[in-house]
Amino acid sequence: MSNKLIIFSAPSGSGKTTVVKHLLNKLENLAFSVSVTTRQKRPNEKNGKDYYFYSENDFLKALKNEEFLEYEEVYKGLFYGTLKSEVERLWSEGKTVIFDVDVIGGLNIKKFYGDQALAVFLRPPSVDILMKRLRDRETEVEHQLLERIEKAKSELNYEHLFDKVIVNDILSDTFDTAESLVTTFIKS
Repeated sequence: MSNKLIIFSAPSGSGKTTVVKHLLNKLENLAFSVSVTTRQKRPNEKNGKDYYFYSENDFLKALKNEEFLEYEEVYKGLFYGTLKSEVERLWSEGKTVIFDVDVIGGLNIKKFYGDQALAVFLRPPSVDILMKRLRDRETEVEHQLLERIEKAKSELNYEHLFDKVIVNDILSDTFDTAESLVTTFIKS
């Protein structure tokens, strides 16, 4: 089957970006679906590579024009979304599309594409370890960090809705498991 998608979803800080970047470097013919966000760009990020950075106004216009496959207002005024045109662009290049999206976004993409998509939930070994990872990142002020932690706790309740679950404890093991799952799915 052509036109496949791989979805990696997890609570913030679980390591999904690290795993997806590893897979992109390791496996041929995967292409990253760049999401749209209204959050501020971090110093090491590039527009069009890590995210498409939209103003809230531009995001709402695109939403009104039904340009999104899925979207979510993750926190008040903070939107993330997947452009339909991004998936079509990558498929037209003959690529398997890989996503690094939040839990609800991942479930929405899976619902839209069904068996064309493999939805993988990346779970931290524990909530305590997740909290430590989020604190160590130092990318949010305290109230944002607390919001992320509360959201992460609720997102863990969705893991049973995914095709596969990987516990991200030992990173090399996580990489091996992810490679095996993705390779098997692409070949199926």
